[in-house]
Amino acid sequence: MKPYSEQVLTFIREHPSVYHVIDGQRRMLLEAGYTRLSEGSRWDLRRGGKYFVIRNDSSLAAFRIPQSDFRGFMIMASHGDSPFLKIKENPEMPVEGKYTKLNVEKYGGALLSPWFDRPLSVAGRIMVRDGNRVSTRLVNIPRDLLLIPSLAIHMDRSANDGHALKIQKDMLPLFALGGEASLLGLIAKEAGVEPASVVGHDLFVYNRQAPSVWGAEGEFISSPRLDDMLCACASLYGLLESAEAESIPVHVVLDNEEIGSMTRQGAASGFLRETLERICEGLGLSGTDYLTKLPQSFMLSADNGHALHPNYPEKCDPVNRPAMGSGIVLKHSGKQKYTTDAVSAAIVRILAEKAGARLQVFTNHSDIPGGSTLGHISSQQVAVKSADVGVAQLAMHSPYETCAASDVDDLVKLARTLFSSAVTEDENGVVEVL
Repeated sequence: MKPYSEQVLTFIREHPSVYHVIDGQRRMLLEAGYTRLSEGSRWDLRRGGKYFVIRNDSSLAAFRIPQSDFRGFMIMASHGDSPFLKIKENPEMPVEGKYTKLNVEKYGGALLSPWFDRPLSVAGRIMVRDGNRVSTRLVNIPRDLLLIPSLAIHMDRSANDGHALKIQKDMLPLFALGGEASLLGLIAKEAGVEPASVVGHDLFVYNRQAPSVWGAEGEFISSPRLDDMLCACASLYGLLESAEAESIPVHVVLDNEEIGSMTRQGAASGFLRETLERICEGLGLSGTDYLTKLPQSFMLSADNGHALHPNYPEKCDPVNRPAMGSGIVLKHSGKQKYTTDAVSAAIVRILAEKAGARLQVFTNHSDIPGGSTLGHISSQQVAVKSADVGVAQLAMHSPYETCAASDVDDLVKLARTLFSSAVTEDENGVVEVL
């Protein structure tokens, strides 16, 4: 079997949008014997069954029912979206009859400057009409299609001094010679449908540069979308390789984390909570039974963290300075932007010890606030003990990010152990990891 880091890179290269990510995980779950459920139908679940459900083609929850009674849920939540340039409606913009460029907007907190002069393409989904029926088609142009050209240094002598980039001016990709080219026409042809039948689209510009393994001993990996595809893959690998325990393992990949999670398929929605409630209902349990399961449950909010930067070490906390190649990061925040507290940190340490996974602590520099994760948002829907973990990486939100290959193995080990374990809490607040 290939190393987990290589499996992650292969998955990323083959799944260029969040819709492809969820479809790829769907296929892997079906191959592993999981049954797809519909949110629009009643769930009749059986002991020993393996199931998954998808919302909006962009969020997924998979779970396995143990043969015996279960104590609670062991959850690992990640997200499938990444910062992109999103294609606007009517995207073609002729330039003096000589070129066609595309109208785009920023999706998420993208680091913009690395997008220049790279091979790019377009992927996502289109909605195809047939009478009064509308169906989804995943689309990807699997070749170098676009490029955002830099302005030559001769035309901007201050280019290396730095300046603010404007999406509407600086970030529009060059698409074609002449002013008549049609992106949607090309997309429709790729999908095998008539252009007039395309009645909606969610299309994104993505970096076509291939992932790479590099360094003095091949210790680094670089790729588009390591944040957060690395965690989404590690979680799924852990689920598929885990052993049955006194809990229900739940693998969740949510959408729209990069824009705040405030959608029906994001962490702020009821998707995770409703899935857990319907699991209990499908097993003949009551609403009160569901509530009694939550104190016996645990969640890992999995999203990558910032590594010590070789050129900017002063940007890190003076003490807690996670480095690539030193294991999983356990993330703390006094403002609870990360969900880790003393109790959940202790649980993670026990799980990591059981897994044989290395662990290091991450805190932000107190004068340089970092971002947040889906954990503290989803905890408002599902009130379980939770901790934030991930892999230390460089260049977060760049179209080409970097981490250490060995850390991927640690995260898979932790996921596998989480899904093979259970957590209990007695009336005195004493917690035990089983």
